Amino acid sequence: MNLNKAANRVRWAALVLGLLLGVFYAGARWGPKFAEHVDAIPLESRGGTGPAAAQRGGLTDEEAINVRVYRQASPAVANILTKATEYDFFMDPVAVEGAGSGFVIDPKGYILTNYHVVAGAQTVEVVLGDQTRYPAKLVGADQRNDVALVKVEPKGKPLVALPLGDSASLQVGQKVLAIGNPFGFQSTLTTGVVSALGRTVQTSQTTIIDAAIQTDAAINQGNSGGPLLNTQGEVIGINSAIYTPSGTTAGIGFAIPISTAKLIAHDLMTEGRVHRASLGVQTLQLTDWLAEALDLPVREGLLVESVTRGGPAESAGIHGGDRTAIAGMRRISIGGDVIVAIDNAKIGSQLDLNVFLNRKRPGERVTVTVYRGGKKLELPATLGEATQR
Repeated sequence: MNLNKAANRVRWAALVLGLLLGVFYAGARWGPKFAEHVDAIPLESRGGTGPAAAQRGGLTDEEAINVRVYRQASPAVANILTKATEYDFFMDPVAVEGAGSGFVIDPKGYILTNYHVVAGAQTVEVVLGDQTRYPAKLVGADQRNDVALVKVEPKGKPLVALPLGDSASLQVGQKVLAIGNPFGFQSTLTTGVVSALGRTVQTSQTTIIDAAIQTDAAINQGNSGGPLLNTQGEVIGINSAIYTPSGTTAGIGFAIPISTAKLIAHDLMTEGRVHRASLGVQTLQLTDWLAEALDLPVREGLLVESVTRGGPAESAGIHGGDRTAIAGMRRISIGGDVIVAIDNAKIGSQLDLNVFLNRKRPGERVTVTVYRGGKKLELPATLGEATQR
């Protein structure tokens, strides 16, 4: 009897052990798998909700950049207010007020802006980010590039100045930030990206933006002259123009590269004027009918109507017109050379010539390609300096 009881206990123990082994085997085969090593990802890199984000007040990385750049730059962004007097149809004086943006580039009070912001102004006033107001005077301007420099006297208090970056290293897709005063709303921040580079934008008969920076950061009336910044808080452009069918932002804005503005600012700060290259010619853009009427060998180019006496073109042997004719509603000079290229760069319009000269400095030597009658000539010339406008 005792032997039977012992045998039964052994059988029950074996049965329980077998069941336990079976459960273990099934769990090992069909249960969840655990790797020996798992790379953990910090929570703050999965949406900005971890300790690092808490230190930034719960901001995402992109939001933190926006806040940092705005706090650094906004004290140096200026609201530029202008006043002028115009006359109505009855010759009665009418006060005209204007507004735009600018930014401090030197603690001594030098402020960059657009030429069209201060053009014709009789008085200029600057309001900085801390609401301090200063009367300002125009130091000088470059109408061709739509850049102007004004100066305030900070009265012994150095102003916050923005660092100037390198627009030559920009890439399409790079994040940018614009600060300005659209519609009078001071110190407004908008963000976007560099949409395109190297555009040539003509904003008036006498003004171009060469190598313009295109951006989708919202730019509206009043933003003109304000800074376009990179994520380091460096100025890489001056917001200047928008393309718009409606008069408000359409996501296509243009900024003057800071590399261009730096040269202009240096000239204005050191000499009060800008050194701009000139060929010393007055020209007329060819059209098909004009080229055909004059029996010219080319259909594109600039017909030289006259050359400046003693200027670069005359010294190079370029000929102006020697007789006059009526073309449409205007009298033109004909018989002169036709400029078709300079240093092998095609010159088909006045814009082409302006862009070429904008990239040169007085004293540089160039080769001008012209047609004189049916003969093609290569004439070396030394560029002169344009008179100030």
